[in-house]
Amino acid sequence: MPVSADATEREPADTDEALPINELFYSVQGEGRLAGVPTVFVRTSGCNLRCWFCDSYHTSWEPTHDWLTVDEIVAEVEAYEQATHVVLTGGEPMIHEESVALLNRLGEAGYHTTVETNGTVYRDAHIDLASISPKLQSSTPTPEKDPTGEGEWAERHDERRIDMDALTALVDEYDSQLKFVVTGADDMPEIERLVERVRDGTTTTVADADVLLMAEGTTREDLDESRNAVAELAMEYGYRYTPRLHVDLWNDAPGT
Repeated sequence: MPVSADATEREPADTDEALPINELFYSVQGEGRLAGVPTVFVRTSGCNLRCWFCDSYHTSWEPTHDWLTVDEIVAEVEAYEQATHVVLTGGEPMIHEESVALLNRLGEAGYHTTVETNGTVYRDAHIDLASISPKLQSSTPTPEKDPTGEGEWAERHDERRIDMDALTALVDEYDSQLKFVVTGADDMPEIERLVERVRDGTTTTVADADVLLMAEGTTREDLDESRNAVAELAMEYGYRYTPRLHVDLWNDAPGT
């Protein structure tokens, strides 16, 4: 159920009981330790950051969505009878308080829940796997990289992109993976520093195998230019390389 860029938004009677949904679809998990697992994706709209390379542009830079109640979302998920895994993603799903109610309902129904988050917002909810993607300095939409050409988000994004309190709380509370979008070897010193800060700030053991490196790129052509270099960085530093299977399989098609 993709919501197109020209969709008419249906405002519910009470938005406290609903979420802005950009897409809801069935595919395979493309990234991380569960790559390849058939999964229902629930993509919320809205984000507190603006990565220049965002692969869900219509949830951040130009958000589009329809409002669905938690009951409606759960019913859509249940329609995929073969699915046992659900990913709540965005945008940034944790900025929405109603995400907690949705995650708890899905957990009660027996689904394995993964939350894809930038790690800047902590919430107490049923989360089986927190897939945390802290945003590096290289994600900042500097004027020359801002897709809108306006250059208004660089400072705000850079100030917000790391929240150590939220990040360490997520790692301590949930089974987690740290998934970094890598634009090149210059990102590695920052990744090393950030992993060390997380380890210093948590009681949970963060193993090298829980640190995933993922090549930046939203098309097969992009990944063809970068995946090998990122895999070699993972080997050099002892971290885990993660593919982007959905890009390999379907390129940049929506709903995949």
